[in-house]
Amino acid sequence: MAQEYLDFEKPIADLEKKIEELTLFTSSGNIDLEEEILKLHKKSDQLRAEIYSRLTPWQKAQISRHPNRPYTLDYIEAMMTDFIEMHGDRAFADDPAIVSGMAKQDGIPVIVIGHQKGRSTKDKIYRNFGMPNPEGYRKALRVMRFAERFNKPLITFIDTPGAYPGIGAEERGQGESIARNLSVMSQLRVPILTVVIGEGGSGGALALGIADRVLMLEHSTYSVISPEGCAAILWNNGSKASEAAELLKITAQDLFQMNIVDEVIEEPIGGAHRDPRRAAELLKESVSRNLSEIRNVPVPDLLTLRYERLRKIGVFDEL
Repeated sequence: MAQEYLDFEKPIADLEKKIEELTLFTSSGNIDLEEEILKLHKKSDQLRAEIYSRLTPWQKAQISRHPNRPYTLDYIEAMMTDFIEMHGDRAFADDPAIVSGMAKQDGIPVIVIGHQKGRSTKDKIYRNFGMPNPEGYRKALRVMRFAERFNKPLITFIDTPGAYPGIGAEERGQGESIARNLSVMSQLRVPILTVVIGEGGSGGALALGIADRVLMLEHSTYSVISPEGCAAILWNNGSKASEAAELLKITAQDLFQMNIVDEVIEEPIGGAHRDPRRAAELLKESVSRNLSEIRNVPVPDLLTLRYERLRKIGVFDEL
């Protein structure tokens, strides 16, 4: 997959282009430049580490949307075994923007649900750019109830700009489908673990996000509205998205500090898209550890703790 660079990665892109040119020159047999290439590789790694150590919220938002970032199906393939996908809401249609099914995590049967974006243009259109319709959320709801019926832990992956805002989606009850998922997940009698792997956009994300543990990848975001949408509302100027991102507190680090998420999962330097295999290893370790901690909690205690966790969100001290 061709590497794509974000605006703030231009110095890295320039260095890696130079490395590529020198490598081609060396392979032609004209001159040995291996030592110079190694120096440039080291410089590139240092530069990447430096840039990624001081990212702004807006830059993190850009990384969370990176087209090469691993998606739900990538993580399922890397972390789980025996995945069998389940389709359809049994009422209207199947929605490819949400994938769901049965799998095994460390040999333990689990139910998994997640948003799915597309890679190619054709796949992006098929997946509706990861923006579910009501039937997607109703499919997720059906699978959640399946998990409860057969007493299987539920793992959800969040990665969406938001629920699809089209007229048809509204006519078929977009708001109601999201609200019903929130209600059912809050009382679901199985352990629920949620991971924000990319964008966590508004109610479209929250419809899969009521859980006993909420984890976020280091460069993922979670917000009630996109920075561009917020800027358009507040200042009638979408170009102020970077300022809005700062105010919205959308980063994993901000949300962990506010006790909205329970753990921030480290990503490889340069983001999960730079080393998807290592990103999956780090995610799997965290998911396995957190799942083992909540899997054997008695159901009455699980529901009480889930309720208390939700009630604490938004609590503040008045000075």
